[in-house]
Amino acid sequence: MSLRWRALSVLAVVFFFTYLAVSNFIPKDLREKHWYYPDSAIRLGLDLQGGFQWVLGVKLDQAVLNELDYQKSAIEAHFADKKDALTSAKVNKEARAIDLVFANDAAKDSMKAYLKDQKMLTIVERDNLQMEVTLTSDAIKAVDERGMTQALEVLRRRIDDPKEGVGDSVITRQGDDRILVQIPGGKLDRESAQRLLRQGGFLEFKVVEQAAESPEALIKELKNQFGDALIEGVDAETGASTAETETHQLVYERARPAPGEMYGKVLYAFWVPKQAGITGDKLEDARVAFDPTRGPVVEFTWGPEGTEIFRKLTEQAYSASESSRKLLAIILDGNVVSAPRVNAVIGKRGVIEGNFSTEEANTLSVILTSGSLKIPITIEEERIIGPALGADSIRLGGYASIVGSIAVVLFMILYYRLSGVYASIALVANMTMLLGVMSQFGATLTMPGIAGLVLTVGMAVDSNVIIFERIREELRVGKTPRAAIESGFHRSLWTILDANITTLIAAIVLYSYGTGPIKGFAVTLAIGLVTSVFAAVVITRLLFHIYPGQRLVKDLSI
Repeated sequence: MSLRWRALSVLAVVFFFTYLAVSNFIPKDLREKHWYYPDSAIRLGLDLQGGFQWVLGVKLDQAVLNELDYQKSAIEAHFADKKDALTSAKVNKEARAIDLVFANDAAKDSMKAYLKDQKMLTIVERDNLQMEVTLTSDAIKAVDERGMTQALEVLRRRIDDPKEGVGDSVITRQGDDRILVQIPGGKLDRESAQRLLRQGGFLEFKVVEQAAESPEALIKELKNQFGDALIEGVDAETGASTAETETHQLVYERARPAPGEMYGKVLYAFWVPKQAGITGDKLEDARVAFDPTRGPVVEFTWGPEGTEIFRKLTEQAYSASESSRKLLAIILDGNVVSAPRVNAVIGKRGVIEGNFSTEEANTLSVILTSGSLKIPITIEEERIIGPALGADSIRLGGYASIVGSIAVVLFMILYYRLSGVYASIALVANMTMLLGVMSQFGATLTMPGIAGLVLTVGMAVDSNVIIFERIREELRVGKTPRAAIESGFHRSLWTILDANITTLIAAIVLYSYGTGPIKGFAVTLAIGLVTSVFAAVVITRLLFHIYPGQRLVKDLSI
């Protein structure tokens, strides 16, 4: 390729990335208004623009109870074909064990044989026909670990999903039972963020047997129907009346809470089966739509298995007679969000309506698509980081970068003269390309990321120093300037690649195992290494080919 085409190709690459880098200095509304401006720009991390930080406590005791409940169901299934062999099986929450009562010794011996093949269960206590089994210590560790992994995964899908969630966030584990969450400011308001963190996201659909505006009136009616079989109580958290039988329970639909209130006023009470007709784990998709009469709603789509189950469920609730059609309660974390009347048999698609605001509908769609939190979490610590600290960090980091770059440029020009000018031009091109690449990928810039930018300046200059010193060595042994340049670039190439590839491996490791700001530093460093090698090996060499090029000069300004 001729020198002209090489120069034009390099200029095209540099100008393209300069065009992408310009987006960082153009207001977002202006970029969106005009098509010819780049869409993407570098995003700022929590430490540069402020935001929210929470430390969440994960209730791992509930994970153990969930596992015990699963094991209880497995034990009951084991005795399903042995009529009346197992008299009773209950989870003892206080002892964190399963209390079993058998009809005879043969049934008890059958249980012992069953336990020999179960690595997760062990016998704690035996007394006549009673037995207490619990999880082994290894099983408890495995359950806790799985619970933490599931909680982290669900929170990451909810919060750090660039399509549906917040993006640019940090969700990482702290210790055995805590999770650190950082959300940059401007991405989500505090209340919406807390809803994303706290809501379990367990979605159920149940056919309503009875409904009333007054819980007291419905409970009175249920008392007349079931008598002593109806167990009444009061919810310790909400203060609402509760009622249940062995197969059914009372649930509520509430109004939106007033400012300062935790729970809204009860609008309706519903008597529904304890066993859900279908749960949200069979959902394929959920997204926000706007209905002219109902406002924001959440449209949901079932997967193949869920479609058939939901069709059968709505068949139970639907009737040709309009007065006989039942309600279908849509229950999220035990609270009814909507209870529409089933006016048709529904299969793959449906709608959740509940007088939502746009933010509430968005939050609900994210929760449903990301999965449910099967373990309760609590906010143990909350910090609000102001943007002023971030603004100071950006300003001081910018000053440091500018001062450092100017000092490097002056040193290179004074020490290497014209060759130093070439290195400075390559350095400016390198920084421009680095910003352009980061903008194109929407990379997040943090304070460690700014440190990565400064380090990139040093790495870029280091490559030029290796080249220039090698050229000086070639000149000392009597080679002509043109031969010294060619030999210097050729012999220094592998040294430069070796140094930069080694550092690139370190950056990849930091990105793979680091979180948040550490990843930001690794991304900036990795991109900077690639652009610095290109600038030193391609751009600087091109400048030497332009001058002195093929000219027979006696002295080289180096």
